[in-house]
Amino acid sequence: MDLVTGAEVTVALTVPGNREHLWDLVTAIERIGEWSPETNAANWCDPGTGPVEGARFQGHNRFPSGLESTVTCVVTEAQPPSTFAWHVLDAAGDIGSTWRYELRPTAEPGGTVVRHTFTHGPGRTGLRADAEQDPRSVDDRLVRLCRIMTTTIVAMATDLSQGARR
Repeated sequence: MDLVTGAEVTVALTVPGNREHLWDLVTAIERIGEWSPETNAANWCDPGTGPVEGARFQGHNRFPSGLESTVTCVVTEAQPPSTFAWHVLDAAGDIGSTWRYELRPTAEPGGTVVRHTFTHGPGRTGLRADAEQDPRSVDDRLVRLCRIMTTTIVAMATDLSQGARR
């Protein structure tokens, strides 16, 4: 039984700021280390591409256990200012997970609903390895991801509200 493929968590938060400015932050992958408790850095593989479909970037992660990893990601959707998504590839080049941001304006001007989703793919990842040892680890990881995603969105929104857009 595969407990991992399709495992998903979504966070939706309403934050101050228009979605065009939030789009700039969501797609500024080189700044993710400023906001995320887990992804401490990222860089475009071809710096001239930026957030366009097919562009690749590397993410550098540090987990609470002390484990560090570098993953290659491929942008699958880039529709400014509403959708930014990417696949994280495993060592074999299979889809380990899919991450997606959706930015929607609120009914009141000046706000954005940020919807951030993680979906595990069929690839070989740390979550899959952990689940083989302890199936309960899937739920634990999804709860941690929910916290991490919330923290990241709040940090981006705080950055935006403080006028620190670069």
